[in-house]
Amino acid sequence: MPAQGEDIAAAESRRLEILEKRYRNAARAKFESRVAYYHRLTGGNYTSITVRDQRSRWGSCSSRGTLSFNYRLIFAPPMILDYVVVHELCHLTHMNHSKDFWDMVAGIMPEHKTYRKWLRDHGHELNLTAYLEKMGIPVTLD
Repeated sequence: MPAQGEDIAAAESRRLEILEKRYRNAARAKFESRVAYYHRLTGGNYTSITVRDQRSRWGSCSSRGTLSFNYRLIFAPPMILDYVVVHELCHLTHMNHSKDFWDMVAGIMPEHKTYRKWLRDHGHELNLTAYLEKMGIPVTLD
């Protein structure tokens, strides 16, 4: 028979898995909505949207038109998430970080440098545990 501490640890782990799945689903819905909104401004063709948990990337755009986003952006201020969406959508037109690419980003989101800096400075804070703590929701069950 497992000790009570083991039961609590298993319950905590399962609870965090369920919460993460909820936030991933919320992130998918948010990304789909924001891509639809900004796509009208950027043009280009995308084939699908994927949501992942990546350590070092906030988003990517493949040459085949797959837009990928890090679910942890759901914990960021809304304009940060929008910046990453705009950034990746602009890659549908410019598959590089050329002056033309950055001019396109700036044309849609003039404050993009501020948002990019925010991600560099605060990106490490975007995780489920930090979000729960910020919201005053207990991370552990004890």
